[in-house]
Amino acid sequence: MLRHLHKLLIPPQTNQFNTHAKFWFGLSLIFATLYGILALQHAFGSEYIVQDDARQHVFWMRRFLNSALFPNDLIADYFQSVAPLGYAFFYRSFALLGIDPLWLSKVLPIVLGLITTAYSFSVCLQLLPIPITGFIGSILLNQNLWMQDGLISATPKAFIYPLFLAFLYYFLRRSFILCLIAIALLGLFYPSLLFVCTLILLFQICHWRHWQLYLSRNRRDYVFCIAGIGVVVLVLLPYALHTSEFAPTIPISTARTLPEFSPGGRSSFFNHDLWEFWFNESRSGIRLTSALMPPLVYAGILLPIMLLYPSLFPLATKIRRNIILLPQLLLASLVMFFIAHALIFKLHLPSRYTQHSLRIVITIAAAIALTLLLDTLLRQSFAYRRRIPKLKRAFTFTAAIVITLALIFYPSILNNFLWTGYVVGSSPSLYQFFQQQPANSLIASLADEANNLPSFAQRSILVGSEYAIPYHWGYYSQFRQRTLDLIQAQYSQDLTDVQKFVRQYSIDFWLLEKNAFTPEYIASDRWIQQFQPLATNTIQQLQQTVPALSNISVQCTIFEVDRFVVLQAQCIQKQS
Repeated sequence: MLRHLHKLLIPPQTNQFNTHAKFWFGLSLIFATLYGILALQHAFGSEYIVQDDARQHVFWMRRFLNSALFPNDLIADYFQSVAPLGYAFFYRSFALLGIDPLWLSKVLPIVLGLITTAYSFSVCLQLLPIPITGFIGSILLNQNLWMQDGLISATPKAFIYPLFLAFLYYFLRRSFILCLIAIALLGLFYPSLLFVCTLILLFQICHWRHWQLYLSRNRRDYVFCIAGIGVVVLVLLPYALHTSEFAPTIPISTARTLPEFSPGGRSSFFNHDLWEFWFNESRSGIRLTSALMPPLVYAGILLPIMLLYPSLFPLATKIRRNIILLPQLLLASLVMFFIAHALIFKLHLPSRYTQHSLRIVITIAAAIALTLLLDTLLRQSFAYRRRIPKLKRAFTFTAAIVITLALIFYPSILNNFLWTGYVVGSSPSLYQFFQQQPANSLIASLADEANNLPSFAQRSILVGSEYAIPYHWGYYSQFRQRTLDLIQAQYSQDLTDVQKFVRQYSIDFWLLEKNAFTPEYIASDRWIQQFQPLATNTIQQLQQTVPALSNISVQCTIFEVDRFVVLQAQCIQKQS
């Protein structure tokens, strides 16, 4: 029985296209489909629901359906300007067919997950041609991705995994044309990782052996490398030549002075805890913790040690030499990570260069390590029966079963699987009210609910904490000034200050929470608290006087629901 189980899991032949491989490949796709269906249930569980990151990167694409939306909108213009070319073209193509970008963003994750699964499975087989390795690798990567907000977002980072894995697969197979196509597509959706691809290509002509550098003698390696880098240059050229109206990138000297970049800030970066800063911080670190999920991926760390003992792990002899790609990928990512730190914010966030590749490497390494371990455990459970006690055979067999069950059923013990990051709108009538207003309406608000209005009401807002992205100073300097002006106007004791603000920004509506004029409201809002000393001064004023806007809120209220009131700016202008 045990011998048959061993042959089922780890067959002696390694033909990648046999029935055995098709079974494990199909099973991988089934699990990926199940995860995707769970995500779809979340996505369509409410009429007003949107993924957190999609609130930034997808809402503006409704311009593709209606060009009158978000006219002269600083926020929409900025996020449209930073959208990668392929990403914007992809959504625009579907919009031409009448498909709502927000609806598409909810359906895409399951499709991208299936493509990711197929390429993950295939990459694993290129390194260790055992089908169960591909199954383990794809399941581990799927579980990792569905426990985080990358794939589910349908933003540019969601396209990384199918496209980057496609590059790795065709690179391992030395499929010249398909590899170049994968590089081009990756650059069109997530150009940052092209630098990692470039280093991987260069590593193929530069070999490091016995502490000496050797150049490849294979002409094909040079052709591959030059062609690949040529594609990289062509794809990056439009980005390099494009002059953004929101330039320049924020100088590090300026960033260090802003609370937004401090621990707990909207874009926390400068963490005084060195371990967090270099290893775990979502923007400055390599994102080690996020890569080490689910727990079975820790087995990947043991792979280099296991390879030193082929007598104990005999299946290691079937690992192909191209497994060198895994450490090369890690090295390329780390090189770019430190370059990004040296050129802080010029190449955007350092974590971009490590978090995605680290997840891919660790899950593949774990899949190989677990395959070696399963093989050894099953071998020991049926081999040398007279020399190995029954208790030990039972232990090894049980260990093999536990590993298999943990791989498949681990998500069922989690409370937050899947982690979708979906935001559910709590005020449908508020969204419906704004939908009925002119398309060029501009809403001023400090309420957190304002972040949902561009997605759910398709109307422009002056500012919102979700859109306070500070990396391009040409954008954020305007955004920050707007926020300061809004705080000052909302809590000013002088009505003329309020009216001047309305005229300056051409405000049409003012959305207020009913407790907005209490000191506790300011004190409990982390975003407003970033704007010091204004926030502290405002709290002190509220303890002594009543803001002018509060005095006229009853007269100018045009809509009221739950904890919100909407003031008409035209009415505010008429007050005296």
